[in-house]
Amino acid sequence: SGLRRQAAVTISQELSKLACRGAGPSTWINQVRRRSSLLSSRLEEKPFSEMEMSYIKQGEEALQKSLSILGDQDGWKTETVVDNGDKVLSKVLPDVGKVFRLEVVVDQPLDAVYSELVDNMEQMGDWNPNVKEVKILQKIGKDTVITHEKAAATPGNIVGPRDFVSVRCAKRRGSTCVLAGMSTKYGAMPEQDGFIRAENGPTCMILHPLPGRPSQTKLVWLLSIDLKGWLPRTIINQVLSQTQVDFANHLRERLAR
Repeated sequence: SGLRRQAAVTISQELSKLACRGAGPSTWINQVRRRSSLLSSRLEEKPFSEMEMSYIKQGEEALQKSLSILGDQDGWKTETVVDNGDKVLSKVLPDVGKVFRLEVVVDQPLDAVYSELVDNMEQMGDWNPNVKEVKILQKIGKDTVITHEKAAATPGNIVGPRDFVSVRCAKRRGSTCVLAGMSTKYGAMPEQDGFIRAENGPTCMILHPLPGRPSQTKLVWLLSIDLKGWLPRTIINQVLSQTQVDFANHLRERLAR
């Protein structure tokens, strides 16, 4: 950190010399100077620990891998198509297993959807019956959080209670938002009595307004889960695809209220 701080100071000094050589600093010099000042101020902030950096890296890895999966349009098969246009697709990946892809349009602007899914994520259990609880265990910087999620048992207890410990990463780039995550280890949240610790990831939601219709948001949700335990594959596939369809309906109802 000492070397980085010294480098930032040196860059700032050199930019000042360049600015003095002409009638006035060019636009790019001003921009770089502002970034250099910002860098210097950030170097004074408390640095992330090695563990926090590992979580940030996991979140970035989940994001990049999810985008890579969604970017490959080949091999997707239709699982479900609803009358309102919602659809669930799936494909099998050698290193991940079967993944599911929900594509829906929500009649709400992007900011409203983003706020509900990110800013209010701990309230998800209030409106999604498939979720019992979401709790933020730790925030790391402005983009990364560690969460503990409890899933509700399915009707008839076909799939018993599961829980997950995840690292989540939220990024906004212009009019597109990406919410990615994957399972992680967190010492302060060991396995819980009455729950099977399942694993997810990489998972991802992509949000962006429809072209020419800013009051509507396109949502694509990549779901990859290992529920653990002894469950027939046909049951798992049915439950996961239905969970995505239900999620879209519950989200619409929540936003409408």
